[in-house]
Order: sequence, then structure tokens, then C-alpha cells
Amino acid sequence: MEVINQTTTRVDRPLLVITHLTQLLSYIIGFGGFITPLIIWLTSRNSVEGMDEHGKAILNLQLSLLLYIVLSIPAILLLGLGILTLIGTGILGFILPIVNAVRASNGESPSYFMTIPFIS
Repeated sequence: MEVINQTTTRVDRPLLVITHLTQLLSYIIGFGGFITPLIIWLTSRNSVEGMDEHGKAILNLQLSLLLYIVLSIPAILLLGLGILTLIGTGILGFILPIVNAVRASNGESPSYFMTIPFIS
């Protein structure tokens, strides 16, 4: 008996919520806010329904926040505008994962605004 390309996906909303909340590791221990969701996404994107969409949104947010932080460092020298950007990215990086964790627990799609779609 031969089984050909039989894939099953399961609905695992708690894993989606945990994936969103692992972004907050950067605020707790200083690192892991990018690596941990990346590992969860890579290991379960084909087996969990919705993980591919949520994982891409998480990685796009993390890469966008990194880009905003890198660009705001030289902007500090220009009238201190980079400080406002750093504060804004800190607030967005803390609030958006929590909001989208609630959205994932309700079965909704993630909504990260001001995110550059690096991974589509």
C-alpha cells in the first residue's frame, strides 16, 4: 500500500497565540523575539492551519521594527527625531503582538500596520 502526499493540518490556536507572544521575549530577556517565532513558524507552518500567514506577519513585523530602529539611530543626530522613532517602535513592538495574539485566539487574521512585506 502506497500513501502519496497525504498532508493534514490541524487547528491549533494556542500555538498561534504563543507564537505571537514569543515576540515579547525581547523585552524580557533581551533577545529571542525574532528567533523563537522563526523556529516555531519553520517547524509547524505546514501542519498548523493559519501558521504560515501568522508566521509571515510576525517575521515581517520584526524585520520592519529592526529596520526602523537602525534608521532612527542616525536620525537622533537630526534634531533628535530618532528618539521619537525609537519610542514609537518600542510601543508598537509591545502592543501589536498582544493585540494579534488576541486576534489569533479568536481565529482572525493578523493585522500589523506599518509593516513592510519582506516575506510574502
